[in-house]
Amino acid sequence: MARKQLLINAVTKVFADATKQIIEANTFTNITYSKTALKIYQVFLKPDIGCFVVGEGDFESLMIMNFSKEAAIEIYTKYMTAMGMPESDITDNYAFTEVTDSIGELVNQIAGKARQELEKQFGISLKINQPKAIQISSTIMMSIAADINKPQNRRISFKTEQKHPFYLELSIEHTEMISLLSENEDTDNNEKELTIDELIALNRV
Repeated sequence: MARKQLLINAVTKVFADATKQIIEANTFTNITYSKTALKIYQVFLKPDIGCFVVGEGDFESLMIMNFSKEAAIEIYTKYMTAMGMPESDITDNYAFTEVTDSIGELVNQIAGKARQELEKQFGISLKINQPKAIQISSTIMMSIAADINKPQNRRISFKTEQKHPFYLELSIEHTEMISLLSENEDTDNNEKELTIDELIALNRV
């Protein structure tokens, strides 16, 4: 039997890696994320800065990133410093528009990187719309298109170099990936959903 896995698990791993790679490359700092993806039943925009991206193509998706004000300021400061901005011109107020704009630009790069990796690793085509980043003081529930039945959702937690938290949440339509390898090429005769740890191991091969 062909191996099957839920698309949401593969997509979560790709977006998590893209987040780490893009932020590290733009800030010259170390970003870590949890080894476990949490299965959640809704996705939310949360304080202090929230950003969302809608994806369309082979599947429908919604990516959300939520930053504490401490994480947002740390990432923004390192981002601006890496680009050569004088320290005197860098704000320490997360409510400034330039902080939100910078976070939005990084999330745009993350989404673009993830789209490229999905195409490269799985042959999946996904059109990414322009991210929307906003300052937010209360939690807002989000969802993908209303005609999608039983979307699947995951959350991964990240920490900046200074241990400030931020989060990635994903919602996509219920979709399975099924290997098209022949029985001789696919030695796993049991259909199963791969765990996030198994996906990490596979991606290291």
